[in-house]
Amino acid sequence: MNQPVQKNTLYVGGLAEEVNEAILHSAFIPFGDIKDVKTPLDQATQKHRSFGFVTFLEKEDAAAAMDNMDGAELYGRVLTVNYALPERIKGGEQGWAAQPIWADADTWFERQQQEEEMQRIQAENRAAMEAAEELHRKKMAEEREGEKEEVEVRDDPMAMAEAEVLKQSNSS
Repeated sequence: MNQPVQKNTLYVGGLAEEVNEAILHSAFIPFGDIKDVKTPLDQATQKHRSFGFVTFLEKEDAAAAMDNMDGAELYGRVLTVNYALPERIKGGEQGWAAQPIWADADTWFERQQQEEEMQRIQAENRAAMEAAEELHRKKMAEEREGEKEEVEVRDDPMAMAEAEVLKQSNSS
């Protein structure tokens, strides 16, 4: 999933709890003019999630800040500073994507049709397999019945005599 990086926005990870947007701004201002600083909040705790984004006006300033601040220490924590990936919105085929939810509507309908066709084919195959199994069971049952009759004929002298007469009448 290759997404283009935003060369003037930096991801800053490993922030200590005490760090707020003002402190983050102060830490990065020596490298150039800053357009924006964001520290996304955890909805449950209303505290930042240990990372933030710093957007510079110039790409060169962002590059200088990344070179100097990656691995630097702020409030006792080592920072990770990289170029930020584009902001993602909810939607798309994988749940989160850099496209609106309606962007894959055509492929969604296609996939639905393919899935329905697959289910229909699978149902047909199941029905054919069940029919074949039933036919096999009947054939096996008939064979077992035939075996029982032969056993009964061998054990019963009267049945043996009848079978002998039937053979003679069939051969004449």
